[in-house]
Amino acid sequence: MGTFEKYLTFWVIACIAAGIGLGYLLGDQITVLSDWNISTVNVPVAILVWLMIYPIMVQIDFSSLKNVTKNVKGLALTVVVNWLIKPFSMALFAWLFFDQVYAAIISPEDAEQYLAGAILLGAAPCTAMVFVWSYLTKGDANYTLVQVSVNDIILLVAFIPIVAGLFSLFGIDVATAEQELGIPYKALVTSVIVFVVIPLLFGYLSNRLLIKSKGKEWFENKFLKTLKPISIIALLTTLILLFAFQGDKIVDQPIDILLIAIPLTIQTYFIFFIAWFIGRYIKLKHNICAPAAMIGASNFFELAVAVAIMLFGLNSGAALATVVGVLIEVPIMLSLVAMANKWKY
Repeated sequence: MGTFEKYLTFWVIACIAAGIGLGYLLGDQITVLSDWNISTVNVPVAILVWLMIYPIMVQIDFSSLKNVTKNVKGLALTVVVNWLIKPFSMALFAWLFFDQVYAAIISPEDAEQYLAGAILLGAAPCTAMVFVWSYLTKGDANYTLVQVSVNDIILLVAFIPIVAGLFSLFGIDVATAEQELGIPYKALVTSVIVFVVIPLLFGYLSNRLLIKSKGKEWFENKFLKTLKPISIIALLTTLILLFAFQGDKIVDQPIDILLIAIPLTIQTYFIFFIAWFIGRYIKLKHNICAPAAMIGASNFFELAVAVAIMLFGLNSGAALATVVGVLIEVPIMLSLVAMANKWKY
């Protein structure tokens, strides 16, 4: 076990504390970085995500993608968990807490807004960070690429009907937001290009060139091992930045952040365990089961945040709920990475 894995809890807590402290101390000065965006993609975070994703992209063997059809059970598990279970379990947990458990401490208006944000998170499975979780659990790189591609295609068709249906079921009136429910395609396309297409293309080209010039043994035993520390450093730096960007909100609204975080956290672990144990039951290999469970547990938060802001406004409760989803995702997913590695079979 490496130093990172051995002291995972310490690193996560340290990075969260450093991020909150940095954000609170810098105040408005941190907006120089947090507002540096292309569409809805934050440039500093995008660079760090590239550094995290590149190690898995550089390992993808396009010639072996034809064999992915042998893992039909894995893809079926991904589709079922992400589109037939996850959106509805997220809505259920959010409604249970915001509308029932918290009824005496938050207003009905806030409950509705937080529920809307949770629904948006639940209907948007992960596109980028799942590559990182797959890499850290030694997942099959080729399978993860196909898995993400399938989810992106389904998202284009299923996102609006699922969100609209759940909004209607729970009485969330989108019309008050002066916007029609829809996918911000510019944000979606930008995210896919930035977080998937660019690092995939760069990874493929460097794979071909390095193996050709240095040989496969050097590539696998030297180059890939050199990349891992860079990926880990980028991951921890991302954690610091995410909490720094929201440091003032966390200090000013700690109770709201905590109340929102509880059902989102329960949902994340619930979906992971559902996917993991179904995967074990249907006898998926670890390198297929782990990323299948990870993509279900994590969210496409760039899309969820963009839609929440578009529909309800930047300072809305719905937007706050999606931001909390961003904050808790990395530390929770790192804990799930640790579980998956501990339970490796």
